[in-house]
Amino acid sequence: MHPMTQFTIGLNACQTGSKFAMAYEKGAPKNEHHLYVLEDVLDVVAKLPEIAAVIYRNVYFDGVVKKDLSLDYSGNFCRMLGYDNPGFDELMRLYLTIHTDHEGGNASAHTTHLVGSTLADPYLSYAAGLNALAGPLHGLANQEVLRWIQNLEAKFKAEMKEVNAATITEFAWDTLNAKKVIPGYGHAVLRKTDPRYSCQREFALKHMPNDPLFKIVETIYQVMPGILTEHGKTKNPYPNVDSHSGVLLWHYGFTQYKFYTVLFGVSRAVGALSQMYWDRALGLPLERPKSVTPEWLWEQTK
Repeated sequence: MHPMTQFTIGLNACQTGSKFAMAYEKGAPKNEHHLYVLEDVLDVVAKLPEIAAVIYRNVYFDGVVKKDLSLDYSGNFCRMLGYDNPGFDELMRLYLTIHTDHEGGNASAHTTHLVGSTLADPYLSYAAGLNALAGPLHGLANQEVLRWIQNLEAKFKAEMKEVNAATITEFAWDTLNAKKVIPGYGHAVLRKTDPRYSCQREFALKHMPNDPLFKIVETIYQVMPGILTEHGKTKNPYPNVDSHSGVLLWHYGFTQYKFYTVLFGVSRAVGALSQMYWDRALGLPLERPKSVTPEWLWEQTK
């Protein structure tokens, strides 16, 4: 069973402890809903790292999860995963921060908001958000980028080519001319280099400047925006957050591709559930899609 499937099941199983669900059943007034939602939000954010760690240790190792509550959120999470490396602790701090949620319009945050608008509690609502995050066009993107970079590296080694601006440029045009996309570039909202990419690049330059995969990522960054601009079919020719994160995790020995989205899910809860709290505090209504009449559709076709 995929780790993300297990992650959603694990969170749903914890729903029996929802303070909001209990309060609602007892008739809590609407102006107090946000108080119980806040309790659930804090509980979910606290539980997610341990759920994730149990899955990771069971799927890939011995099932033993060790905590260190003297550490911060990131450090304790890393110990539960089985990592005791100050560098990896720092990377996880960065990773958890930049993957929270930056604008609310993404699929996982929006799904959480949509389900939450039915007055489903934060456990059920964020479990729905995790299912959206599991989609290949959303949370799986970082592992797809890493795979592409590793395939590029293997191809160049097999052909005895160096990684430089000229060879990357040739490879990029071959990819585009074959009607394929360059993964990790472009964004539905941003029209410049993703600031989250820039944070990761700064981390790599400081902590792992000689890493072979990072050198490929950096070379791609130097040439790809110009290539995509010349190609003319990309609104945003700059890298996004997924362009870098997999390479950083791989450097520290975190090589289990399928678990990357679970890490994303631990982080995304902070942003998506913070917005859910405000939904209840402001008393926002049930979200519904806009309905249109047959007459309206007919007018659009004229």
